[in-house]
Amino acid sequence: MDSSELVFMPLGGVGEIGMNMALYGIGPEGDKRWIIIDFGVAFAHEAHPGADLIFADIRFLESERDRIDGIIITHGHEDHFGALFSLWERLKVPVYGSGFVADLVEAKGEAEPQAPPIPVTRVKQGGQVQVGPFNIEFVPMSHSIPEGNALAIRTELGLVLHTGDWKLDNNPGVGPSTDVGRLIELGKEGVLALIGDSTNALSEGSSISEQDVEQELTCLIANAKHRVAVTTFASNVARVQAIARAARANDRHVVVVGRALWRFIEVAQEQGYLQDVPEFLSDDDFGYLPREKVVAILTGSQGEKRAALARIAAGEHPTVQLSKGDQVILSSKAIPGNERSIIEVINNLATQDVEVITEKDAAVHVSGHPKRDDLRKLYQWVKPAIAVPVHGEEMHLKAHGKLAREMGVREVLHVRNGWMARLAGGKIKSWDEYLGGRLYKDGSLIGTFEDMGIQERRKLSFVGHIAVAITINKKGDILGHPQMALNGIPDRDRNDRLFIEIVEAGIFGAIKGMPAKKRKDVDILREAVRRSVRSEVNQCWAKKPVVSVMINLV
Repeated sequence: MDSSELVFMPLGGVGEIGMNMALYGIGPEGDKRWIIIDFGVAFAHEAHPGADLIFADIRFLESERDRIDGIIITHGHEDHFGALFSLWERLKVPVYGSGFVADLVEAKGEAEPQAPPIPVTRVKQGGQVQVGPFNIEFVPMSHSIPEGNALAIRTELGLVLHTGDWKLDNNPGVGPSTDVGRLIELGKEGVLALIGDSTNALSEGSSISEQDVEQELTCLIANAKHRVAVTTFASNVARVQAIARAARANDRHVVVVGRALWRFIEVAQEQGYLQDVPEFLSDDDFGYLPREKVVAILTGSQGEKRAALARIAAGEHPTVQLSKGDQVILSSKAIPGNERSIIEVINNLATQDVEVITEKDAAVHVSGHPKRDDLRKLYQWVKPAIAVPVHGEEMHLKAHGKLAREMGVREVLHVRNGWMARLAGGKIKSWDEYLGGRLYKDGSLIGTFEDMGIQERRKLSFVGHIAVAITINKKGDILGHPQMALNGIPDRDRNDRLFIEIVEAGIFGAIKGMPAKKRKDVDILREAVRRSVRSEVNQCWAKKPVVSVMINLV
């Protein structure tokens, strides 16, 4: 009896925005062959002090390494391929992607210290590749980066459409538009399951076109009296093209500021994109151009402190400065969690009397993800038997699932990172496999939340640290004076008493309360001093710091 089943299991990108990574497996329980779709990264923030990047936990993949036939990348956004440079060597399985993805992996790898060379097998859009028992077809989909793809995954148990990130745009600016005809053909072939993007599942209507954004930018630049600086995602090649063409239409030069932008421009030009645009000048040329003759394209649309826009807004960029009456256009949308950083940049620009225009003021941005009318069209074309909402937070997933049911989908499966969904070969259902988790990159090290000490750092950021060193002899007598170091602790309490005196009182309070015999027990003494110092400080501050006590027995 054939016990083979087809399963889907996300490890990242479900219940959250970013860090996309998913598995498909086929075969009997305990003996499946696997493919990995996308290998994304998320960027750490203040909730993860010291960490730089966040990855999906791949320890399950490492245990199944010999059964993994390949990694397929849908498109070249960091949250879909950025973990390759840190984690691929742990697996060393074949990687497949479009030409744009392959060139981007190569270019980014050259720019990253100690990054391993990662060979990428190039698959043309519309082409197919056999990866173990999976036949993968790359279906062109519009997105906010060239060569976005849905994956039509054919198996002996059925066809699954993994949409990746997508939108509908008949004039995407760069690259082909979504291949609606092919989607309709797949629907006629019979789609078992659609694993779909939920990012804009709460937004009614359809997205505007990239062409509309170019027209709006052209009008804004035409009405600007002085310099115009436009910031967008470096990967949005179509937007870079739109800005450059809008500048040319207004007889202005285009200055590119930011290494990430240059990297994407170079890769795009190698792939044959960005041909019908004016010459891109470097930031060294900025100061020599007349104010009314320049449009600058900047990195830093999310308020990143080291990116060009934040440095310019703070007056810290070495070659680019803005003046009163200049204009900055934020041709992007805030990623959740970045709002505070963006507001800080806008306020710094306002201090310089620089005008700021955002998507709330004009049609200067279009999302790369489908709104509800776009999702409805996709379900009409594809007609899947099963829908699995992914790529979104809880509210997006629920809204997508409800819409899928309204469109007549028979089964809508609810999954989270680390859950398994059986699509064929048994009862259609989903369940928690307890394989979710995260890894954190901190400098050159990678580990779990606990391994990297991030929880302790977070605690230290709230309550500070006190270190105490005490020397005692074998009789239990205290030698000399205790040494103390206070980090992240207020200088004085509300009664103007020094906290170092408060700590000292806690130390001697513990020591005086212990007979010499007990003081000879290093562990007992250490814990007594730790508790006493925390208690003393808490009475004066209403916070309990982290206290470390070192006992030197001589």
